[in-house]
This record gives sequence, structure tokens and C-alpha cells, in this order.
Amino acid sequence: MDKRQEMQLRQLMDRYPQLQPCWQAMTEAYELLEATFCNGGKLLVCGNGGSASDAEHIVGELMKEFRLKRKIYASHAEALKAIDREMGTILSENLQGALPAISLTGHSSLTTAFMNDALPELVFAQQVNGYGQQGDAFLGISTSGNSHNVLYAAITAKANGLKVIGLTGQRSNRLMDFADVCIRVPEVDTYKVQELHLPVYHCICMMLEDKFFGE
Repeated sequence: MDKRQEMQLRQLMDRYPQLQPCWQAMTEAYELLEATFCNGGKLLVCGNGGSASDAEHIVGELMKEFRLKRKIYASHAEALKAIDREMGTILSENLQGALPAISLTGHSSLTTAFMNDALPELVFAQQVNGYGQQGDAFLGISTSGNSHNVLYAAITAKANGLKVIGLTGQRSNRLMDFADVCIRVPEVDTYKVQELHLPVYHCICMMLEDKFFGE
């Protein structure tokens, strides 16, 4: 983590001083994700309810421009134009750089079919089993840290060679047992935990965007 990322983390702590205990875990999670993307890996994310919305939110911040402009590389632009000058020009002027991330919460046909045919609690695990490869990362969001479908997915991720990050509330939980790093925000009530999850993942997404698309 360089000085720019550290500054963003410090600014977060200035705005949310109650998150100071999360400094080390956030640093480790950022560094794990930086290494994942540097090595060509992707991020798989899941959660339930409000945490499912957070999973979609995180993917949105990583897969398109967040705060910075993300122009594609000149070589990529030229390759697009070489295939079709008119359409390639439109693509080269409008496509944005992306950090590959997939939310496991939005695949309705797959998830409903699997839940109808097999154990519903294994739905995220099945997706991790299909998408996850060694060198990827998995982020499980659970306010309690004990959501069974997230735990099964975390175990599958670990067995498949993925790095595992947990984002939970303050209490000790099962997800901690399987995570390489677990960010435990200092609240226990579900809505209060969710209120702190957003600034945590926003900060990490900004740090990653600055690393890969900043000057």
C-alpha cells in the first residue's frame, strides 16, 4: 500500500473514527485484492438481504468508473478500431477500465434452479465452485458472520485456492474461521453494521481504483 492509499484510509478514519479498529484488517484486505487483480484474478462477492445489495454495489464500483476516469489502453483502442473503424471508435471512446468482479446474488435462473434441485444453502457455494479459480478472491458479507450460505461459499472458495475476505459485525463469528482476513466493524445491530459496511467497502474500492487507474 502506497502513500495515496494510506491517505484515503486516514481520511476514512477521520470521517468515521469508530472504524479505527478496522485499520489493519482493511489494509490486509486491500493488499489481498491488489495482489488478486495484479495477477489477473477476479473477485466473487455475495451476501443476503441488504448485504446482497452491498455485493452488487461493490461490483458496480469495481467494474466501471467510480471517482476517476478509466480510459482503456491505446493498444486496446487500436485493436477495436482494426476490427471495425466506426464501431471500434465508439467502443474505444466509451469503454471504461474495469477490475473484474462478479456478484453471486443476481443470477436468478441459475440460483432458483439450483435451490429447487439441491440444497438451497449451497447456492453461493455452487457458483464459487463454477466461477472460482486459484488466484481469485472471495468476499463474503454477513452482518452476523454466521450466514450458512456465505459460510459454505467461503469453505468452497478456500478449497478451490481463492483468498477469502469476510465483512461482518463486531461479534466473533464462524466466517472468521475460514477467512484470510475478516473486517469486523464495531457494531452488533444489523442496521448499524450495514451502515458501517458501506464506507468500508467504498474506501477499499477507491483505494483500488487509485492504484490501477490513478496517475
